[in-house]
Amino acid sequence: MPDNQNNIISSMDLFIDKIQQLKGLMLGVSFSAVILAPLAIGMSLYLLTHPKFLQLIEHEGEFAILLTILLTVVLVTSGIWLVAGIQQFRSLSSWNKRYCDYLKKREDLDRDITSKYHLDEE
Repeated sequence: MPDNQNNIISSMDLFIDKIQQLKGLMLGVSFSAVILAPLAIGMSLYLLTHPKFLQLIEHEGEFAILLTILLTVVLVTSGIWLVAGIQQFRSLSSWNKRYCDYLKKREDLDRDITSKYHLDEE
């Protein structure tokens, strides 16, 4: 039974290490959402409110409607992406804090067990 428990603990450590490795990728995605989504929102709003765009709507009926729909889709999608990126960033920050706490507790426990059973003496 102790060998089985050791396998479970080792598997959990490997799983946590893999998640920690993926954290960097998820953080990159989160940063891209926080940077690129506001840029897309700003550019779309600028185009929609620009006087030349209003002239385009007056002269180019179907094309202007299609362009307006496209810019609206960009606005909505970018808004969703921005909210998701902020939530992901908060989640990753929380995960990182808990992971650091876990590592500290694991090191303290290892140190306590080593000193209690004099495992450091060879």
